[in-house]
Amino acid sequence: MPKFKLKGRFFCEMKKRIVIKGERVQDVGYRLFLLEAAEQLGLVGFQAKNIEDYVECIVEGEKSRVDKFIEFARSNFPEFAEVREVIDENYEGSVMSIEGFYRIFSLGQLVKIVNVGLKMLEKQDETLKEIKELRTDLKALSKDSQK
Repeated sequence: MPKFKLKGRFFCEMKKRIVIKGERVQDVGYRLFLLEAAEQLGLVGFQAKNIEDYVECIVEGEKSRVDKFIEFARSNFPEFAEVREVIDENYEGSVMSIEGFYRIFSLGQLVKIVNVGLKMLEKQDETLKEIKELRTDLKALSKDSQK
């Protein structure tokens, strides 16, 4: 399996699939947490996704770097994660470049931010409408009390 090159692509000294299971492994920043570790360790391939009730991470790189990543994943967790087990196994498929994953992941997070912002604007409009209605009601009450 050993191969390598770097920016011209065609690595693959080692590929691993890592599955992280637990009571709380999603919505705690796990994929970003793992991406940061992969970057620091110099992995060339990385992808991670939330599936059902676990996080799946696939990595590619020099054997020593992949081994360090697995060691990291087994002993380090995001602050609010509750991990039961970390399983690693060999992987034979293709692995996205770490840069490619970063771009796609960032875009996905931006889409979430835009959607939250739109919902906030919707709620703001509803609140402003209610405030205007309350002002109208208060003015009417004030006029009635002055009579």
